[in-house]
Amino acid sequence: MDVDASQYAEISREMMKSGDYLHLFDRGADYLDKPPFLFWVSAASMRVFGINNFGYKLPSILFALLALLSTYKLAKNLYGEVTGRIAALVLATCQGMFLMTNDVRCDTILMSCVVTAIWLIHEWTVNKKLAYLLGGSAAIAVGMMTKGPIALMAPAFCFISDWALKRQWRNFFQPAYISGFIVIAVLLLPMSIGLYQQFDLHPEKIVNGKTGVSGLRFFYWSQSFGRITGESPWKNDVDISFLLVNMLWSFLPWIFLLLPALVLNCIQLVRQKFRLLPQQEWITTGGFLLTYLALGSSSYQLPHYIFVAFPLAAIVSARLLSQLIEEGKFCRIYNFLSPFMAIIIFILLLLTLALIAYAFPSSPLVLTAWVICFGIWLFLAFRRSLTGKIFWLSASGMVIINIFISSCIYPALLQYQLGSQVGRYIHEKSIPANEVGIYKVNDGVNSINFYAQGNVTTIDTLTNLHDKKYILTMDKGMEDLAKNGYHFNIEKQGHFFKVSELTPEFLNPKTRSNALRNYYLLNLK
Repeated sequence: MDVDASQYAEISREMMKSGDYLHLFDRGADYLDKPPFLFWVSAASMRVFGINNFGYKLPSILFALLALLSTYKLAKNLYGEVTGRIAALVLATCQGMFLMTNDVRCDTILMSCVVTAIWLIHEWTVNKKLAYLLGGSAAIAVGMMTKGPIALMAPAFCFISDWALKRQWRNFFQPAYISGFIVIAVLLLPMSIGLYQQFDLHPEKIVNGKTGVSGLRFFYWSQSFGRITGESPWKNDVDISFLLVNMLWSFLPWIFLLLPALVLNCIQLVRQKFRLLPQQEWITTGGFLLTYLALGSSSYQLPHYIFVAFPLAAIVSARLLSQLIEEGKFCRIYNFLSPFMAIIIFILLLLTLALIAYAFPSSPLVLTAWVICFGIWLFLAFRRSLTGKIFWLSASGMVIINIFISSCIYPALLQYQLGSQVGRYIHEKSIPANEVGIYKVNDGVNSINFYAQGNVTTIDTLTNLHDKKYILTMDKGMEDLAKNGYHFNIEKQGHFFKVSELTPEFLNPKTRSNALRNYYLLNLK
């Protein structure tokens, strides 16, 4: 899906084709934004499985499974087997997990590395086996090579808050940490060499409109901490509540458990005068809150930034679920949340039906499958003897909803994505990508390069057409070509919409035509 996922897929494809794994290029231009690990593993995967969706997404899916395992292990160590299983399933069935394994960006791998590091370092604090600390350090390094220093800061927030509240000051200064930092430094070396060679050695390069840009400084400071200090030019002026508001959908349905769980944990801490008992932990609550505050202090935020803390949120939610179901605590909360969350899932199931029956009509077989799944869900809802109904209704409902979103809604939406439509056509018709230019297209079309499996360039003015034999454009661009004496045939035409920004007008079949825009792939004569 445009813009980010398709851009990262294209960078990975270019890396695979060139064999240059140290230097990053996006459509032939120097790229300085995200670290290289996602591109490394995706390029390696595409070398085995081909240039396709599967090849790009597979590594991130595997890391998502690792995140579930690590979440289970960490929660099990903290609270026992039952809470560990619940935590893994909470993470697996939150809406953000379905999103980040469909629209694959850096966050899936980052989240997995962070929770794996926290689990392994916690194992080290318990039994002092150095292998766990080194493994946790390696996970931090991989996370930093995926999305920067947040991969180090998030685990640090977890243990700093826990050790401080337990007054375990010795844990802050352990000789073993030296070996951990050595592991991180060694693993970061190839990436650092690549950044230095590509940017620091070439201050004349224009990067993001500037010269003299240091790749090392950008990665280790500007891209992360610079957004807090104001050094970074990236700003969208959102406040600290932005990520929480977006969690109302991205951490559905468990957000309604997470919020009371955080409040209860904070109340308990205040009552204990900010001192934890030996059997208590603040790794999850403290880690989530401090990570949230750090991300929420940034001058530039997007909804998926908080995904890195979802495993911690899952464990906090699972702990409350375990208390509600297994221990019978907080009966008033349970009596309110149980029907409330069931109603939320019920509404979401009906909205899914509206999408597959009205917005994007599906086959009778699909509708029958939905009726069967909905019947199973209702059977669970009215089964009085079902233990933990609040959990099973929520988890099963999210699975049902996203089966139909993934198999029906996403494919229907992406038929309206300009870049992937035209890119596939270019590849299928064996049109050389370097003979295609994009002129006056008001849409992000990063996906066209990945699906065309070549570099389709953007043309600013008609004088830059040069050797282009095909032009992708819209109505205004076609008018310009005709007025300037160009002759052409329409090779392909259709309608498109920016599917990552849905609107009621687009979702309604009766008004969809008003939301669509025309595109033309012209064959110049």
